[in-house]
Amino acid sequence: MSKFHDVFGGGKPVIAMVHLGALPGTPLYDARGGVEALVDGARADLGALQAAGVDAVMFGNENDRPYEFAVDPASLATMAYVIGRLRGDIGVPFGVNVLWDPMSTAALAAATGAAFAREILTGTYASDMGPWTPDAGKTLRYARRLDRRDLCWLYNVSAEFAHSLDARPLADRARSAVFSSVPDAVLVSGQITGEAARMEDLEAVKAVLPDTPVLANTGVKHDTVAEVLRIADGCVVGSSLKVDGHTWNPVDPDRAADFMARARAAR
Repeated sequence: MSKFHDVFGGGKPVIAMVHLGALPGTPLYDARGGVEALVDGARADLGALQAAGVDAVMFGNENDRPYEFAVDPASLATMAYVIGRLRGDIGVPFGVNVLWDPMSTAALAAATGAAFAREILTGTYASDMGPWTPDAGKTLRYARRLDRRDLCWLYNVSAEFAHSLDARPLADRARSAVFSSVPDAVLVSGQITGEAARMEDLEAVKAVLPDTPVLANTGVKHDTVAEVLRIADGCVVGSSLKVDGHTWNPVDPDRAADFMARARAAR
């Protein structure tokens, strides 16, 4: 709890996504716009989110579809470059997530000075990307070698784009992950980006983890944020803040401001 509190304070934080455009070497990369277009897009989204009053931002490579378990070094280098270009503009705590490569996430956090990181670190899954078995022990030992013992880890225990091969209920898996891997917070997700986690899943996980922050990780919307924050200790939000609520659009300043007004009222 202490790392989470150190980064986010005592409230229920709204962590807003800065979805970078597709990175060099990936199928959807815009070679005509190039890296400068990535910087410009991220800067515009960051400015709109901070103006709306979000509590933190997280940089991710959601546009690098289809995803990989070991990302291309060019992707990691470009993410670090873009974040480096924006460092002077970032006025809130920021985190990183390199889909779906925990080692790269740890490296990016070390290179950029990120305060927190989101990852799938426990479980075994049948996924859109093939068999998926993350390694928390390897990742956390790597982060320690990088002298990032202070990094706040947000564990997603219900992987998107995947089905858990562990037959235990989600609440039991979450409780076990906290015991075995010591996350700083637990995230509960829907099936894909932008799809809401089930409220009964949030409630069940929070019930067995009263002393661990539990956040909704996907699909929190304007008309559900109050109910989500009644149960959860915060949320991660991306798609709902975009133009027309569409994941791949830029951030809509008015939608972002309205969402944060509702979140503040709920808190």
